[in-house]
Amino acid sequence: MGCCSTSLPTGLSTYLANLFTHKKHVDVWSFNKCGYTFLGEESAFTFRGASDFTDPNFVNRTEETVPVVLNWVIGSRNCNEYKNTSDYYCQQNSVCVDFKGGNGGYRCSCNNGYQGNPYLSPGCNDIDECSDPNDNPCDGICTNLPGSFNCSCPHGYEGDGRKDGNGCRARNSRSLALKLSVGMGVGFFSVLIGIGWLYFSHQRRKVIKLRQKFFLKNGGLLIKQQNDSNEGGGVNESTKIFTTDELKKATKNFSKDRILGRGGYGTVYKGILPDGSIVAIKKSRVMDESQIEQFINEVVILAQINHRNVVKLLGCCLESEVPLLVYECVSNGTLFHHIHNNGGMAWLSLDNRLRIAVESAGALAYLHSAASKPIIHRD
Repeated sequence: MGCCSTSLPTGLSTYLANLFTHKKHVDVWSFNKCGYTFLGEESAFTFRGASDFTDPNFVNRTEETVPVVLNWVIGSRNCNEYKNTSDYYCQQNSVCVDFKGGNGGYRCSCNNGYQGNPYLSPGCNDIDECSDPNDNPCDGICTNLPGSFNCSCPHGYEGDGRKDGNGCRARNSRSLALKLSVGMGVGFFSVLIGIGWLYFSHQRRKVIKLRQKFFLKNGGLLIKQQNDSNEGGGVNESTKIFTTDELKKATKNFSKDRILGRGGYGTVYKGILPDGSIVAIKKSRVMDESQIEQFINEVVILAQINHRNVVKLLGCCLESEVPLLVYECVSNGTLFHHIHNNGGMAWLSLDNRLRIAVESAGALAYLHSAASKPIIHRD
């Protein structure tokens, strides 16, 4: 009727093939009333169709060309359970490999670079890759190593010495000179870079020391003492000591287009802090050292002022030659501008004028009477 085949599952230890007939061989082909069953390596047998049924030499041909493969392991447990026992048979220079299928067990295999029978003493032997000068992996000098080898080039040649790599090639004196000159050039530039790095590091240290000097000169220690002191009210939590770099970045290095106004006291710049808030930065003229203590006292007192109609002091910077004060920015211009500007009269109704007068008087009253230390404006 035909034929069929099936694969054996991994780890099968017993196989029984039964051959039997349906209908007592009534419906079989007349040329061959026999049936066959055999066990063999799958890749070694190819079914040829009907020609196999009519081939009188089918049995002999199959026996001669289809081998039976014996798949075997030692024991039924893994390598770790057999090590240091009498049932462990892997010899020197070999490795134990667990059998992944079936019922467990293990096999032995020679390490890379070794060959032989890993089950018989003394075990696997080193493969001498350099033994045959005409058939070794090196293009130059081959040196055998336990389980490996090393390739090198003779004197006057360069490369990795391997046939499957760069091989060996004669050194070019011009190439050597070129490499030497390139090396000297790289070394020279490295020295220049090193000198430049040292110079800029020295300059940076000078700037840092100068800023520290200004910080102390401008009363930085007094500010810190006022901050740390719980007596007399120090600088409140919202007052910050800014660095010079922060204020330079906020004002584009005190650019002229950031100037808000000038006066006898100095110049006021518009600044934009990293969080997007807009501030007014007051850069005073050179200050006499005798005025430092008075300046610090004013900063401490101003920092305590908290009134909706009084511009608030946010912080200061003491790292520059003259101290810098950072205020909240009043962005709508001055009252003088709105009064005297031709287009500014429209909103100055009587109600707005009275509100300005009342709020200004309230702010002055707060400064004169309600502040913890009264502030009197005399200019």
